[in-house]
This record gives sequence, structure tokens and C-alpha cells, in this order.
Amino acid sequence: MHTEDWPATVGEALATQERLRGLVDLTDDLLELPPTVTGLDVAYDGGDGIAAAVVTLETAGLTVVEARTHRAKAVFPYEPGLFAFRELPPLLAALDRLERTPDVLVCDGHGLAHPRRFGLACHLGVLTGLPAFGVGKTRFVGTHGSPGPSRGMSVPLVDAGEEVGAVLRTQDGVKPVYVSAGHRISLAHACRLTLALTPRYRLPETTRQADRSSRAALR
Repeated sequence: MHTEDWPATVGEALATQERLRGLVDLTDDLLELPPTVTGLDVAYDGGDGIAAAVVTLETAGLTVVEARTHRAKAVFPYEPGLFAFRELPPLLAALDRLERTPDVLVCDGHGLAHPRRFGLACHLGVLTGLPAFGVGKTRFVGTHGSPGPSRGMSVPLVDAGEEVGAVLRTQDGVKPVYVSAGHRISLAHACRLTLALTPRYRLPETTRQADRSSRAALR
């Protein structure tokens, strides 16, 4: 989907989500620890300017292999549940600049943990065909209990009676994160990878590096 075909109204965006969400495939065909992981994030300039960053890390040592950014003007209004339509055009442009095809995409956001079960990670996965999952800082939908205090403990995130994600503690005694599958990965696998990406901090190293890169691109 090219940006010239991009939805321009809320109605068009909702129709696009409805059409594409049937293409989400959660058959997990990803290596337990893929060679690389690619994080994605965007930063806003306070107006309609967006800087998107994609950063690929070696999974084993979490060292940066490749990073690309793209600056653009938002082509879609600010609407809860439809952020993907603002963020995807620059993210896809930055992804196109990578020399190596990502093994898996890690989004600063949500996958199935979305009102229409089609968050940014699902949308990215479907459009690129790549495995993708989301690690959100805050809850967007659903209810949950409190995971135990130790790293690796989790509880289900449930919305309308459906388990849409996991509330995962990545560090002892630190606020949990919200993990949800997007495409071509199971929730359990996404949680294991999230823990592999958080050896020292609450947020995955993919998100931390992409956040830093997108903010630098704005400057």
C-alpha cells in the first residue's frame, strides 16, 4: 500500500483495518532467537512533523547493526486507535532504506491489544509480511491483574473475554510492559523475546535505540 492510496478519513481507515485484519496470521514460524531484531519508533515535532526510526540489533549482544530514519509530514489526523495511519508511512519509508531484511519487527505499541484487534504491530506485519509484535508502555485496551514482582512474571491482558496480550514484568519491582502479538509470532514467543531484549532496563533495547534515533532525527 503506497501513501498515495493511503486512507484520508476516519471512515476509510476503519474500512482498511477491517479489510486487513483478516490477513493477520499468528502461525509462529520464527526462530526462537532470530539473528537480529529490528525496533521501530517515531518522534513528533509538536506539529505534523514525524521522524521515524528503524534500528536493527544483533539479538545475542544487542549491538546496533543498522539504523535508518525518515522525516515526513503526517498524512492522517490524530485519532485514537488509528495511530498507525499517521506513523506507518514514515516507518515504511525508513524500513525500505535498510540493507538487510529484518528477521522480526518490535513495535513501540500494540498488536492484537487494540479495540479492533489490529494495532500497529499487526498492520506492519501484514503490510511487510514480516513477523512483528508490540511492546507498549501503557495499556490501551483490556483489564488485568497485577503480575508478580519478579522479572519474567506476567498475567493475561483480557479484553471482551479474549486474551489479547500479556502484562509482563521485565525487571524486578519495575512497572510492567504490555506485550501483544502482531503477525507470524505467538504471544508466548513475543514475551520470551521481550525478556531477551530487556537485560537491564524496563523497555526493550530495540525501543530504546529507535526512540533515541527518532529524537535525534528531529534535531
